[in-house]
Amino acid sequence: MILSYFRTIILYLILIAVIRLMGKRQIGEMEPSEFVVTMLVANLAAIPMQDGGIPLFSGLVPILTVLGVELILSALSMWSIHIRQVLCGKPVILIENGHILQENLRKTRITLDELTGHLRQKDVLDPSTVQFAILETNGTLSVFPYPKDRPASAKDAGVKTGAQYLPVTLVSDGRLLKNNLPKAGKDEAWVHRELERRNADVRGTWLLTVDSGNNVLFQAKEGA
Repeated sequence: MILSYFRTIILYLILIAVIRLMGKRQIGEMEPSEFVVTMLVANLAAIPMQDGGIPLFSGLVPILTVLGVELILSALSMWSIHIRQVLCGKPVILIENGHILQENLRKTRITLDELTGHLRQKDVLDPSTVQFAILETNGTLSVFPYPKDRPASAKDAGVKTGAQYLPVTLVSDGRLLKNNLPKAGKDEAWVHRELERRNADVRGTWLLTVDSGNNVLFQAKEGA
């Protein structure tokens, strides 16, 4: 049992080191430790499921060990910046003041094609218009164009915009969501009145939402 604990911990730490050496672009949206936990738990859970000769408790020990180590390392990473950097790495600047930092691309194993592809996803075609592009620890790219190259906001254009409200869904796919009525400050009678105004009922309604500005969105079921 003790050997199982230590083997799992050693494997967990080795996998984190391997994933870190592979570079951030291999991680996707997850931190290295999160990726390792997901991969380990999935494989460890598959073993007792496939092999009936392994006692269930023995199959749970490595999974619980991985969970315990992850919780401990998460707590340590919150307490120590150095531990957090070892486990998750640090953000890396790939573009600074319109200049691509080739050395940082090599360190992170990001090719020029991959970088320009990420920029296109951010609606950026010319790297020289980017003041900063930062590769985050979860593998995503944060792009900050120069102020003069950013799309103008309503504030920049001097346009006054109306208030924005969060809609609450009251009817979804022919079902009345009674729990949402108090959130919207409405009751069932109000819902039925709104539906009657549109010559509809609850069963024939695909979607009905209302926000705190009393803006109603209604969509009937197709073929209803």
